[in-house]
This record gives sequence, C-alpha cells and structure tokens, in this order.
Amino acid sequence: MILPRFDTLLLQREGGVLTVTLHRPQVLNAMTAAMRDELCRALDLADADDAVRAVVFTGSGRAFCAGFDLSAGDTAFDPAARPADAAPGRDGGGVLALRLFASHKPLIAAVNGAAVGIGASMLLPMDIRIASEDARLGFVFARRGIVPDACASWFLPRVAGIGNALAWTVSGRLLTAREAMAGGLLSEVLASADLLPRAQALAREIAEHAAPVSVALTRQLMWRMLGAAHPMQAHRVESRLIAERGAAADAREGVRAFLDKRPPRFTGTATADMPPSYPWWTEPAFDAP
Repeated sequence: MILPRFDTLLLQREGGVLTVTLHRPQVLNAMTAAMRDELCRALDLADADDAVRAVVFTGSGRAFCAGFDLSAGDTAFDPAARPADAAPGRDGGGVLALRLFASHKPLIAAVNGAAVGIGASMLLPMDIRIASEDARLGFVFARRGIVPDACASWFLPRVAGIGNALAWTVSGRLLTAREAMAGGLLSEVLASADLLPRAQALAREIAEHAAPVSVALTRQLMWRMLGAAHPMQAHRVESRLIAERGAAADAREGVRAFLDKRPPRFTGTATADMPPSYPWWTEPAFDAP
C-alpha cells in the first residue's frame, strides 16, 4: 500500500503494523469533521490491505486528542451553526466509533497525553488501550452541557462497568492514567518514552503470530457477544466458525507450526477468506429518533 497524504493524520507502516498519528499538534489534536473522515478512510485502507495486520493510534505533540474543536465558540455543538457534514443528523463521533467497531484489524491506542471528550470516547471501540504516566482522560460532556458521544453509552459500561461509567460521565472529571487503569479503561501505564514502542511491540506480536482471519473473527465475536442475551448465542456462532476454520489451511498450518516449533506462516486473508457464515448478524440502519 502506498500511504496517502492526509491533512490531519500521519501514517507510517513498518512490517505488518500501521501507525496512525493524529496530527494537529497546534490545537492538541482537537477533532474536526475532516479528521473524523480521514480516520474512517485510514481504517478503510487498513482493512483493504492484507499486509496490515494491526493498527496503532497515537497523537502528535503533548496530547492524544483534546476533544472536539471548539474554535467556533459557544455554537460549536449547535448543528444549525455547523458547516455541511457528510453525516447529517448523526453524531460524527458515533460514525467514527462504529467504523472502529467494524474493523477487521486489531486496534491499539497509545494515549500519549490528554484524551478528553471524543478523544476519550474514540478509545472505547479499540481493543488494547495503554497510556503514558502523564496522560489525562476525561468524559467531560456534562461539563460542556451535552451528553456522551461516539456510542460511549454503549461502550463505556461494557469496558469499565456501569459504576465507573456513571461516576466518570456525570462528574466529567479528568482521570489520571493510573485511575483509568484501575477502572479497566487502560491495561498498562508506561513512561512516555516507552509508550509507542510498547504499543508497536504489542501490534507486532499479533502481526507475527496470529492468523489474520482468526483475529478478525475473534474481534467481532468478543464485541458482538457483549450484547447477547444467552451464552447459547455464542455457542451457536462459535460452533459454525470452528467448523469452517478447522477445515481451512490456516488451521492445518497452525498445528504444523506448533508441532514443528516454528513461527506459523498463515496465508488466509480477511479480504478474501472470511468463512461463509460471516457476517452472522444483520447490521442495523440509522433511523433518527
């Protein structure tokens, strides 16, 4: 893949790892509709490129993302005052969150500084979230007179529990990285210099050892079964997928590699080799309430 130039992002690929850097450092990487659209395009590119096996997200400068760009002043959240948008009538953060949710590639957040508002809620559909010691995270929506965005009312209780979700959103207070880790939002807190190397090492581990089709399926199984009413729903879907994957070349290679005590060489791709039963759900349409 020839990496395109974006106005608000920097893209770098090394081996199977694509690193996406939010790049508006002069405004602490504040989110705009243009940045949201470019993030969705970057995810499209990653999913379409079988050489990309995992994606890391981080920010330029002192912040990950300081929230929605408020340069428009006190009408920043008023839809009547916004320029034409590609998603009229919809929360733009939700459009981004749903695109992150649908990714075939595992997503790793390296939170290098402030992650506030959409900067915090966009982390929730990612699969691994780590941060530097000086990072601060805040679901500050109530302090701005609005409500959580980016499907956070669905994601946050599932990631951090309903108690933490409510405590963090109704107060809107900033969390230290250690508090966020204690609440389950982060899995690791590291020195700033160690953050991005650690995120990329986690991504390489996936890229070098896991079958891409299995990763894509596992990611969707885990997220989508959070809403299942009974474990029987998981049993049905897993039974079909295990049978389909068990007959595939990747399963034979995985066993041979284990017995031979060597790294696997998986050939299946998420663009061409998803099993017949995928997807096992019907994607709902957006109907304005």
